[in-house]
Amino acid sequence: MAEKNRYTDAELVEFKELIQQKLDKAREDYEILKSAITQSESNDTQDTSPTFKVLEEGAATLSKEEAGRLATRQAKFIQHLQGAQVRIENKTYGICRETGKLISKERLRAVPHATLSIEAKSRQ
Repeated sequence: MAEKNRYTDAELVEFKELIQQKLDKAREDYEILKSAITQSESNDTQDTSPTFKVLEEGAATLSKEEAGRLATRQAKFIQHLQGAQVRIENKTYGICRETGKLISKERLRAVPHATLSIEAKSRQ
């Protein structure tokens, strides 16, 4: 039997649903991170001593910086998932960009936006 060179339409539908679920969750998480960055602190520090106020502002800055890094990472993840959706529509999803062979279903279920097979990834 000849080796498959692409996933069937039914298999692509399965992956499309998985990617959509991950995309919905990623967008939700991204919005939470964005609101953490832009929202002002709800705890008022007006009545605390200046020392505590400085410490609290420093902690808030660090939290916002971390939220910013996480939001950037989440935005990149969303872009990768959207790219996977395009590949599904083009029926090129699941094909390793280096070897041209199919990426295993197990890998795609774990990392649905993967563009390299385990074989190609391990060579890097």
